[in-house]
Amino acid sequence: MAVSTRPLGRSGIEVSALGMGCWAIAGPWAEGTRPLGWGVVDDAESVRAVRRALDLGVTLFDTADAYGAGHGERILGRALGGRRDEAVIATKWGYTFDERSRQATGEDASPDYLRRAVVDSLRRLGTDRIDLYQLHLGDLPAPRAEALVGTLEDLVADGLVRAYGWSTDRADRAGGFAQVARGATAVQHSLSVLRDAPAMLAVCDKHDLASIARGPLGMGLLTGKYTPESTLPRDDLRGSAPTWLEWFRGGRPAPEWLRRVAAVRDALTADGRTLVQGALGWIWARSDRSVPIPGARTVAQVEENAAALTRGPLAPDQFAEVERRLAALRAAALRDADRPHWPMPPVPAARP
Repeated sequence: MAVSTRPLGRSGIEVSALGMGCWAIAGPWAEGTRPLGWGVVDDAESVRAVRRALDLGVTLFDTADAYGAGHGERILGRALGGRRDEAVIATKWGYTFDERSRQATGEDASPDYLRRAVVDSLRRLGTDRIDLYQLHLGDLPAPRAEALVGTLEDLVADGLVRAYGWSTDRADRAGGFAQVARGATAVQHSLSVLRDAPAMLAVCDKHDLASIARGPLGMGLLTGKYTPESTLPRDDLRGSAPTWLEWFRGGRPAPEWLRRVAAVRDALTADGRTLVQGALGWIWARSDRSVPIPGARTVAQVEENAAALTRGPLAPDQFAEVERRLAALRAAALRDADRPHWPMPPVPAARP
């Protein structure tokens, strides 16, 4: 059963049931010598990929001002030139960076920085409004996040932002934020067949929020192209394997996660889908609020992802078989100490 669109929470905005994550197309950036991007990219191919996604019915494009230290927003803006009204743009703020050196420099959760950040993002994106503006500081204490609501409401009133949300894996904080922020309409969080998020999905149901599912393909593990011998380049953050990134270790896929992929591969592809399409179908079957945003750098990747729209959610019996195979493994992975709080890189302490 095909699936085409879903509501973006309580905003009144309709989006495609599949989005495109734009972290990878932002190109290289770093904190010191540690890479925070996915390696060198071809900007022309990135533009073609975004436009192909639009052609195939994908309307939600998720980026952040920090991706590529501003370069990611510029590439997305270039790709959407002349087609802006066909797209729903989601971006984020909170991490600071130097555009010239492409270096991450810290974080800033102040209202003054929020006001400057939205203007800078609008300029880089080449647009007059941001459809979904998301706080990028996932571990920010709730009172500091809630202190930004007044400024966010002002931006909505001024027409610069249509709706806003928070990119966080902290379900309690997301729920508290939604209670005090009437314009909050979405939470972006980690969700994949390998790592369920029942507490966050319950928050989304309770507060009528969209679930923007980041990492729906396990940062590439659910493409099926990695083996225990695979080695990622050092300019790819997965190759440097920072401590917050559990899917890869020592520049290689983590063996325990490859075993989970192997455990579920046959069940996800039983009806003729690719592994990628099965993983996306699992998310749609899991929640009618979730919009997965798999990353893509090429036209071919976009085409495989978008083909999942015609297949739709997994059938109930197929979904049940996937759950049966992964139940014990997933229960162990849901321990708080085992949760990755990504894609936010570790940065210096927040500024006052």
